[in-house]
Amino acid sequence: MDLTLYVWRQEGPDAKGKLEQYEAKDVSPDSSFLEMMDIVNEDLITSGIDPIELDNDCREGICGTCGCVINGIPHGPQKETTTCQLHMRQFQDGDSITIEPWRAKAFPVIKDLVVDRSALDNIIQSGGYTSAYTGELIGEANNTLIPKPIAEYSMDAAACIGCGACVAACPNGSAMLFTSAKVAQLAVLPQGAVEAAERVEEMTEAMLNAGFGNCSNHYECEAACPQGISVKFIAKANREYIKAQAK
Repeated sequence: MDLTLYVWRQEGPDAKGKLEQYEAKDVSPDSSFLEMMDIVNEDLITSGIDPIELDNDCREGICGTCGCVINGIPHGPQKETTTCQLHMRQFQDGDSITIEPWRAKAFPVIKDLVVDRSALDNIIQSGGYTSAYTGELIGEANNTLIPKPIAEYSMDAAACIGCGACVAACPNGSAMLFTSAKVAQLAVLPQGAVEAAERVEEMTEAMLNAGFGNCSNHYECEAACPQGISVKFIAKANREYIKAQAK
């Protein structure tokens, strides 16, 4: 396939950015989106042009670092798929593809398609953990039986990979889906229930202080999430917050 790419180029956080046009020639439909970008970058380097900066690591859809907005959709057109797992067979010969970074106040652009997502780390550091001791193979934390429905609920929330697609998709730039998944994951478990009130208050405060917007039920976050995280966790986090305020 021959494709026309319109890629956001920005030298740094304080520089003005713009879309630059590039040609991607003879792209295999079986290559991944990032493999296509690698080929384009090799051609740019050969031509003496700075390569397009983009985040990536595992390229297996696990780490979440590869996110970018493709034709207006975080991670691209294929549902529940990260950018690195998106294959070029989702596009047609002659297509034009616009590639941009996450757009959110809390995610400042570092360069080109790379944004600073440390705000999500700050939310986790504020309370996204449990103080239960798990250092030994045999111990209370590992011997506490968890009913299967609760374990499955917690694991569904824990599937969040923290990529930030929910933030990029939300018209408010909200991190409620990410934050609520981390809150709900621990709130339903006996090891996490002890600190549930402090956790939801501290993580919500950290989220708002980072500059994320609030949820207004657009459901764009769930639609863009590569792991299919449900908005039911936002409802759970809201209930936990109200309970914490009552205490």
